[in-house]
Amino acid sequence: MQDYKRITPGFSLCGLNCVLCPRYNTEGSSRCPGCGGPEFNLKHPSCAVIRCSRENGNVEYCFDCKKYPCERFARIEGDGKDSFISYHNVLIDNDTVKSDLKNYLRDLEKKKEYLKYFLKTHNDGRSKGFFCLAISLLAINDLDEIIEIVKEKEKHQKLETDTVKGLFYERARARGIELILRK
Repeated sequence: MQDYKRITPGFSLCGLNCVLCPRYNTEGSSRCPGCGGPEFNLKHPSCAVIRCSRENGNVEYCFDCKKYPCERFARIEGDGKDSFISYHNVLIDNDTVKSDLKNYLRDLEKKKEYLKYFLKTHNDGRSKGFFCLAISLLAINDLDEIIEIVKEKEKHQKLETDTVKGLFYERARARGIELILRK
């Protein structure tokens, strides 16, 4: 596949939040640059979604396509499987972005910063996937509250990673969200 570049590599053509993926947030040769990021074509030489976009007018986002939502999105909903990142909110996110791209990208940037914070301060070497998933699935207002609680408590003592993760689990449970990748 020829070189593929996008305006927003952190939010993919198909609606994934690349900036919240463990592969995006890693060092070394396995790091993914995000959809249409630098050398994306070398990491994902045969992306079917890009090929589909090219066949349908080179849309910037799948929701811009006249066929959206197509059978590809029915499969995402139907099989309920995830990869490195959860596909759980793809349709919801696409619908949100379609009506308010600017605010969605602002919130996604905020989520990216929250993820950086938690990976820097509370990644015990085994929690990157958890933080990526939790921040991806929880709403921004929930994350705002969690980070406020963590920073306030840390003024007095360093919190253990499990304690911080417990705040995420508690909030997810209250929202009916399961913090696991669906295999």
